[in-house]
Amino acid sequence: MQPFHTLAGLAAPLPRANLDTDVIIRIERLTTVPRDQLGVHAFEAIRYLADGSPDPAFLPAQPEFSGAPILVSGANFGCGSSRESAVWALQSMGYRCIIAPSFGSIFYNNCFQNGILPLILDEALVSELMNLARHAIPFKVDLQHKVVEAGDRRWSFDIDPLRREMLLQGLDEIGGTLLEDNQIRAWQAADRQRRPWVWDLSEANADSGSGVKSC
Repeated sequence: MQPFHTLAGLAAPLPRANLDTDVIIRIERLTTVPRDQLGVHAFEAIRYLADGSPDPAFLPAQPEFSGAPILVSGANFGCGSSRESAVWALQSMGYRCIIAPSFGSIFYNNCFQNGILPLILDEALVSELMNLARHAIPFKVDLQHKVVEAGDRRWSFDIDPLRREMLLQGLDEIGGTLLEDNQIRAWQAADRQRRPWVWDLSEANADSGSGVKSC
């Protein structure tokens, strides 16, 4: 994943609560559309009118917000089914940070696994940021110093230290685990000495293809 340090640009306003993953990306799109092309189909239920033309009320698709890397939205963003493709669709639209008062828990976790910062801020502050976004005020999100800036104003935010470090380094959980490869190998070597019978059984099962796993 691409490391996340600072992110600057416009923030697209999407003042709606309870936007679930089925609204973010429809399930049927996932069978025919490549992951990196999902963005054009994101939010299509609220993005387009019945005749297929763009809905002017859907602000993120308006020309002035083209290329905005930040999305500001309402509470409970990403609720509903646990499809990781909702995050992919947002990535395909160009977003690397979603600001909201709260998120669906699985969607929130999926953001970190794909290099997107889901930033939880107080609802009153999100409302204020939404207004600034509407007026095309430039934003800056600084993960290193844990601050959000808009115009000449600045706010601090909290984030889990481990999740912050993983984003800063561009790592998902597997990548983070592999950083400890030397310690893992050292533990395995020591455990072979302590309990050789466990390892002998495990290797015998692997060689025979029996599929039996030891604990």
